[in-house]
Amino acid sequence: MNRIRVRFAPSPTGTLHMGGVRTALYNYLLAKKYGGDFILRIEDTDQTRFVAGAEQYIIDSLRWCGIEPTEGVGFGDGPHAPYRQSERKAIYKQYADQLVANGTAYYAFDTAEELDALREQLKEAKATNLTYGAESRHSMCNATTLDGAEVQRRLAAGEPFVIRFKMPDNEEVVFQDLVRGAVSFRTSELDDKVLFKSDGMPTYHLANVVDDFLMQISHVIRGEEWLSSTPLHVLLYRALGVESAMPKFAHLPLILKPDGNGKLSKRDGDRLGFPSFTLNWTDPETGAASVGYRERGFLPEAYLNFLALLGWSAGGDRELMSKDEMVQLFSIEKINKAGARFDYDKAKWFNQQYIMAAAPAETARRLRPDLALRGYEATDVFLENFVILMRERAVFLTDFLEKGYYCFEPVREYDRATLEKKWKPENSHKFKDLQKIILDSTATTATELEQEIKDWLPTVDLKPGDVLPLLRIALTGTTQGPAVFDLLLLLGKPEAARRLEFLNTAAIQ
Repeated sequence: MNRIRVRFAPSPTGTLHMGGVRTALYNYLLAKKYGGDFILRIEDTDQTRFVAGAEQYIIDSLRWCGIEPTEGVGFGDGPHAPYRQSERKAIYKQYADQLVANGTAYYAFDTAEELDALREQLKEAKATNLTYGAESRHSMCNATTLDGAEVQRRLAAGEPFVIRFKMPDNEEVVFQDLVRGAVSFRTSELDDKVLFKSDGMPTYHLANVVDDFLMQISHVIRGEEWLSSTPLHVLLYRALGVESAMPKFAHLPLILKPDGNGKLSKRDGDRLGFPSFTLNWTDPETGAASVGYRERGFLPEAYLNFLALLGWSAGGDRELMSKDEMVQLFSIEKINKAGARFDYDKAKWFNQQYIMAAAPAETARRLRPDLALRGYEATDVFLENFVILMRERAVFLTDFLEKGYYCFEPVREYDRATLEKKWKPENSHKFKDLQKIILDSTATTATELEQEIKDWLPTVDLKPGDVLPLLRIALTGTTQGPAVFDLLLLLGKPEAARRLEFLNTAAIQ
């Protein structure tokens, strides 16, 4: 097998959707499985759609996910640098000229008004193909209708032009897709795509093929939306005389809406309350902010595991896999043809499983930045014990400090309704005794402390139901939360006894 070389080639025209991350992940998995190369190439030939910050966002997203390229923008130069297409434009001109010279591409000088008129004429004629192509090119202002001298005069005069591919008339283009099998297109259904513009920039199609050829890409793994572009790319390899170096293609299934039909979009996330992007993103033009999976509280390994299974199966019922396990199990042949339905509840389930399985020290390390932002302080031992105590109730990483804030600061609000039902003023002195028992206890485990208190209850004619809900409310403000005696030991006996004083305040009498 030749060396596996794959690329992830996003455009910096906006933020990176989770579907793009899945594409990057599949490329990464294939490269890692066979000891190959994974390249990040930025396809920024359309400078009019460039969005400030988008390139760095792509780099940061891949880094957080842990699917770092071996070479490319932001990850170090390899033998085929530069990796931004805007820095490679001198390369593309020679290939565009080669296509013109061998007759597979031609100069076109049509104005925007002439192109609009063509579309209207084709609509009125009810043509089967409404695009600039084999049936219409001969009525337009291009090198197929102008003599050579006139073409050269226009070029010398600096008239605006594009170079278009000369699509063969009514041929069948067949290629093997590693996901879909044999795929065929009739060239009569395709148009003469623009390959090169007079501003010196190539379009996506030419730059994509030239770069994949020069960077020795062995496999092109990309979204289903690029399937219809592949026959042109096949023909470009053929026209350039490098068809033998053409990569293998694999077009991934769509990620579908959770409800209804169609491709998952940011609007679906906004509508149903889940993130669409890996990291937080603020649109530089509108200022609209979107939350990312990282900031929502997802672990990168859970996020990747969930994304990997949106269109791929490891076989059997296996779901939870480390990145290394995914590398070993991955194969393009197991990618599904059909679209994969997005399920946010399933994503949350993955995250919860990873939180439960993570080493407490690792989770504590991940909590440290948020801890500092909130102004909390804690020793490593305290934080790790806090993680152990809270992790069964955490779906997101953010749940730890949001739900367990009372381990770092006084209770903000108390469950007054339960207090009114459970509190009996005549038991006030008994809770004073409970404070003393807690302070004087020599118990070193939650089990020992629980037994001490349960042994005390009959001596003051109380039952667990008379005390434990109130003890929990005093410690946390709510009847929900981790095991009360474990929490008591985590807070420390002096702090727990101090919080019990709340039950004797006038506020609940």
